[in-house]
Amino acid sequence: MPEGAATAPYLAVENLEAWYGESHILHGVGFEIRAGEVVTLLGRNGAGKTTTMKSIMGMVSQRKGSVRFEGQELIAEPSNRIARAGIAFCPEERGIFASLNVEENLMLPPAVRPGGLSVAQIFDLFPNLRERLRSQGTKLSGGEQQMLAIGRILRTGARMLLLDEPTEGLAPVIVQQIGVTVRRLKQEGFTVLLVEQNFHFAATVADRHYVMEHGRVVDMIPNSELPANTEKLKGYLGV
Repeated sequence: MPEGAATAPYLAVENLEAWYGESHILHGVGFEIRAGEVVTLLGRNGAGKTTTMKSIMGMVSQRKGSVRFEGQELIAEPSNRIARAGIAFCPEERGIFASLNVEENLMLPPAVRPGGLSVAQIFDLFPNLRERLRSQGTKLSGGEQQMLAIGRILRTGARMLLLDEPTEGLAPVIVQQIGVTVRRLKQEGFTVLLVEQNFHFAATVADRHYVMEHGRVVDMIPNSELPANTEKLKGYLGV
């Protein structure tokens, strides 16, 4: 094994700039994630967290800088090739097709790599989905839709998961269940980048937290140092 290979970042973002049309949203974003880590992007609304995820996936009108995944540069690649490289994005709006039932939604995305979870394994993670297998997307609760959205990308074989606000609008008991799921995915060897407003939830699942302001990463706080930095973090987040 080459020297340093064991510690090379799984995902490395450097000097990432992004635009929606004429609007320049990201201004040199940079961070690293090691294989098997859960890392959060924290920040106020409009800080650029979701745009960072969409930029990693190539879902913005223009981007430049560097996005390296497993050593491969992806900045010039289209979204479909980025997905095939093994990165999956679960958007905040979840993208559940109302006209399809749970099973049809689950089977919709193609496998991009070998090693995706089987439907049985997904039901083991989310027993609610097994019970709602024939239910239409519109009949699911917000928590069930979130479980389905996460379950769907686990089938694809992607090992790097981008989860955008997975706890948004969910009841505390469901938030707790999503936390159990994220921790279990970490145990199974998945790597997760999480956008969260709820830093209390983030603290229960993450190894490290990157803080964003005005389209830039302005701080990194290891989870173990979160108690000592709570007041600083509240200042960043305006809570």
